[in-house]
Amino acid sequence: MQAKAVAKSVRIAPRKVRLVIDLIRGKEVGEAIAILRHTQRGASPVVEKLLNSAIANAEHNYEMDPDNLVISEAFVDEGATLKRFRPRAQGRASKINKRTSHVTVVVTEKKEG
Repeated sequence: MQAKAVAKSVRIAPRKVRLVIDLIRGKEVGEAIAILRHTQRGASPVVEKLLNSAIANAEHNYEMDPDNLVISEAFVDEGATLKRFRPRAQGRASKINKRTSHVTVVVTEKKEG
């Protein structure tokens, strides 16, 4: 049995969120939360909130034990890109891409043995 949580259109570039997600993939839930609390990255509060949501989903919807959960999957997909322009010298303009992310965390119960 597995439970998941998805955060869509998070206003952080996927590349930055992947750095944080890679730290917790495959870890136990308690260890992952400790890692996220001590990581100095802008995406870590977002990922921590999402992980807590996945834990709550597992506990409430599937009656899993929160102490026995492992992050089986965690990945980031690219969302919509907001395109903006910044004025530059001599009447020119340069393009700015404000990227968004779709973050997914899947937790499963630890296998015995």
